[in-house]
Amino acid sequence: MKILIADDHAIVREGVKLIVKTLPEVKQIDEASDGREALGKLMKNQYDLAILDISMPEITGLDLLQQLKSHNIPTRILMLSFHPQEQYAVRAFKLGASGYLSKDSAFDELALAIRKIAAGGKYVSAAFAEKLLFNEVSSTDQQLHESLSEREFQVMIMLAKGKSVTEIAAEIFISDKTVATYRSRIMEKMQMKKNAEVTIYALRNKLIE
Repeated sequence: MKILIADDHAIVREGVKLIVKTLPEVKQIDEASDGREALGKLMKNQYDLAILDISMPEITGLDLLQQLKSHNIPTRILMLSFHPQEQYAVRAFKLGASGYLSKDSAFDELALAIRKIAAGGKYVSAAFAEKLLFNEVSSTDQQLHESLSEREFQVMIMLAKGKSVTEIAAEIFISDKTVATYRSRIMEKMQMKKNAEVTIYALRNKLIE
């Protein structure tokens, strides 16, 4: 099995790599320190599984999922995140992820998740699966941002982090005018008027750190 580990924190990559190395079926481990490097490697090489952090610089894990989907690259993806699973997992699965783990549980469940995904299955933690089963993933707290499209959500997160329209446009390769249009839609859907409101909402819902 050939695996790519992508995370902008070297200590996290090392921790993940230590666990992955214990699996006898893993023959090769590659690393990437940001989303752009990960995308380049996934475009050039064939991996059985990629383990991606959601909050990477350059290209986020969700952006990377979107690009892999648009380029029809069939690599199985396991997402790792400090964010609560209910905030990002459903969106990640819609974009084609095969599994999602919070980093606080990753070291206990990583080997199991890798094996299940490699066998063609999907993986979420038992705790999150129980929440889904009993409909405990409340739509109330998620209602506003769950109404956004994938691109609107991407722009919303950037706005919440304090990035300007020009900075967002440069980072995701669209025009300032298009970003401004997305911003207007976001504000309308989320019933907000100022970027500061978006930031407060994102922090309260643990969408950003």
